[in-house]
Amino acid sequence: MGTPQLWIAFLLGVVTVVVIDLRVSGGKEVTPRKAAIWTGVWVSLSLAFAGVLFWLGGGKAAGPFLTAYVIEYALSVDNLFVFIVVFSYFKVSNAAQHRLLYWGIIGAFVLRGTLIFLGASLVARFSWVLYFFGAFLLFTAWKLLFGGDEDDTVDPENLTVLKWARRVLPVSSANTDDHRFSTRAGGRFQFTPLFLVLLVVESTDLLFALDSIPAVLSISQDPFIVFSSNACAILGLRSLFFLVSSLMDKFRYLKTGLGIILAFVGVKLIIETAFHGFVSQHETALILISLGVIAGTLGVSIALSALIKPPAAPQAASSPTEPVTAAPGNSNDHV
Repeated sequence: MGTPQLWIAFLLGVVTVVVIDLRVSGGKEVTPRKAAIWTGVWVSLSLAFAGVLFWLGGGKAAGPFLTAYVIEYALSVDNLFVFIVVFSYFKVSNAAQHRLLYWGIIGAFVLRGTLIFLGASLVARFSWVLYFFGAFLLFTAWKLLFGGDEDDTVDPENLTVLKWARRVLPVSSANTDDHRFSTRAGGRFQFTPLFLVLLVVESTDLLFALDSIPAVLSISQDPFIVFSSNACAILGLRSLFFLVSSLMDKFRYLKTGLGIILAFVGVKLIIETAFHGFVSQHETALILISLGVIAGTLGVSIALSALIKPPAAPQAASSPTEPVTAAPGNSNDHV
């Protein structure tokens, strides 16, 4: 599917829209309204690109792209929740979040592009590795569905990459609201705390890529389809972050929906690998079924999140004369 001309055109298009977005939004604060508009723009561009693929290769090209894009975009929401916790912990300003997410997107292109080509090359040489991808997706789905609430707790202070960076890198004590990633203090080069947050963002994205890329490879092993669907989802990640950051409480059933989706694609990948001949004869129908199941599961989980209100939290008994103090050791004024 991915001819050299199509690769070049797509990459040039990605660079163009990123430059336009940077010029328009710059380092300005991103309001929920702006985030909603840009989310609509990115989704529209992705759907337009799906139309181009349909024009070039029909449903066998556009269908896998759309299915992979929906999976990647849905899994990105879970990734964003972690970003929200990290940015809140380190007290990163709105404008600095904008800069972090852009550099995070650039790093994600490099990291995910490398993983995609390695994964696609591995599948091309050893098709049986798809069984391991399917089993890994089922394991991830089981953790999402039955792992318990402890999996939702993110403690940035205990992240390995942060401990390593503090031990190895020269880090200044500058405030994270400074938009620079490096500085000079006393004639010495130092990284700013904002750079440490960027390392956390990149390492977190890499961990999520280990889940999402096998999921997308279960839809298509075409490197162009896998990379372009990932790229389109990543491009919309920044605006989606600012959109969902104020709505994170309203997606309480999204985790369940994602677990069901990963279980579905894991089983699908194993069955398709075992019965490759049958799948080839009914490829278009199976693509449409996959897209319908994935989109329907997401729609139901979002609808249930909106319709079913969470149980009211029990009111803790406290003395009206006793002031509420922060727990010791929980001060977030440092990185």
